[in-house]
Amino acid sequence: MAISGEEFEKLFSDFQREAFRLETLDDYTGSSNAENFRAFLAGEPQPSDYNQEWADEVRGNTDAGKRMYRVHIVSRPLTPYLLFELGWGYAKNAAAGEEFFILDITDRPNPLEGVPDFWVFDESTVVTMQYGEGGTFVSAEAQLIPAEWLEYRDIALGGAVPFTEWWERYGTE
Repeated sequence: MAISGEEFEKLFSDFQREAFRLETLDDYTGSSNAENFRAFLAGEPQPSDYNQEWADEVRGNTDAGKRMYRVHIVSRPLTPYLLFELGWGYAKNAAAGEEFFILDITDRPNPLEGVPDFWVFDESTVVTMQYGEGGTFVSAEAQLIPAEWLEYRDIALGGAVPFTEWWERYGTE
């Protein structure tokens, strides 16, 4: 069932234990702030208020004892967008308490080929996300969680490494 932006946002304040995200794309430019991306590409410093609303959301949830974590499937070399997202976004969000893992498929097949981006809330609700050209967010659909989504999460986590470990090794490539 398609859900509105407001319904989707409400899930981030209503979940009780954990929220997990799988990111599968290497370009979400169409869904991000064009000025921030331009500033990153120009080598300008990260604005202090960059992504602050999300960081505040994460901090509120993690301070309340809730877990927020994600796996991003990537292959090297990273796209300019991924350098931006991982370099600016992940660092700030991690400081707010979000956990990040990288499933690097550079030298191996993608074990989740064809699986769309999704969030799982409290192992009971899944929201799949559809993106258009250039990573432009199109829509989200919510459903009670079939077991396959938990299997996808577990496959992603099973092959992933913590972001900081991966970034230290590959972040400058």
